[in-house]
Amino acid sequence: MSAPAFAHLTDLAAERLGGKALLCTDDFFAEKENLLKPGRGIFIADKYTDRGKWMDGWESRRKRTPGHDWCIIQLATSGKIYGVDIDTNHFLGNHPPHASVEAASIPSTGNIDFDKIQWKEILPKSSLQAGSQNFYEINDHTVYTHLKLHIYPDGGVARLKVYGEVFKDWSTFDANETVNLAAAVNGAKSILCNDMFFSHMNNLIMPGRGVNMGDGWETKRNRTTGNKDWVIVRLAHKGTIEKILVDTCHFKGNYPDSCLIEGCNIPIEEENKLNTDSINPVVIGWETILPQSKLSADYEHFFEKEIISKNAFTHVRLTIFPDGGVSRMRLWGKIER
Repeated sequence: MSAPAFAHLTDLAAERLGGKALLCTDDFFAEKENLLKPGRGIFIADKYTDRGKWMDGWESRRKRTPGHDWCIIQLATSGKIYGVDIDTNHFLGNHPPHASVEAASIPSTGNIDFDKIQWKEILPKSSLQAGSQNFYEINDHTVYTHLKLHIYPDGGVARLKVYGEVFKDWSTFDANETVNLAAAVNGAKSILCNDMFFSHMNNLIMPGRGVNMGDGWETKRNRTTGNKDWVIVRLAHKGTIEKILVDTCHFKGNYPDSCLIEGCNIPIEEENKLNTDSINPVVIGWETILPQSKLSADYEHFFEKEIISKNAFTHVRLTIFPDGGVSRMRLWGKIER
């Protein structure tokens, strides 16, 4: 099955972004936390625990009483949900036949009594196929913070992906407050690159340092003379950039020789202009923020005094010469009202 368009949005429930599995009725066979891990889950044929077969997902025991199982998820950040993927990968004779999803917007302060939460159904009871990605579009675009995944009556789900858009109430931010404009958790999004053969461009703007070489943006080896690879990031909010971090963590024999960072101003509706020809500065009107600067292996490169533009931008383009891998990019600055 080909993924729907909403699957290109941010996974608001991803553990790596800060999502958490808080509570469930039962995870006897496999822990609820697995729901939010990257990928689709793996299968190891001869791996068992003292409770039975090891499974890479959330799996409850066979229910012998009335009712069904559920799991409560705290999203990494408040957001508008456009679709979900209830993935039963490797769950074949033990997947739930049906699932539904409820949502709520819960203040982050104080202890939460989930018994008193007013949940709203955003996905009615729907069928699940075994060993499959089960994509469902969500038409309720209210801002939510928590989800409740119901499975009927029991069984295993490998992963839950919650695709949507980060919501930040920027009116509450002080104009003098410094914020990472390139953080996915703040609403930034990697939208286009010319190459991500080895690892995905979205990794660039994830929290924390990369856990390994696969947790970054890495292009293939390019043999073309004068080659340069690039990735375009939509900033979380239009703003000025005051401090930059380019981290080549774990990239030792394959880090780029140097990098360049430029910015532009375009509305989201005109992002279609950012195509594979957008390396041409005439097309968009890119302005240099950080001139081409030398990089080193497995190192956090901070740039501040090297920044030459104090203008506000909506998008940035990181160009690397000639190719290679970058683990993370941070762009700290101030939003423009």
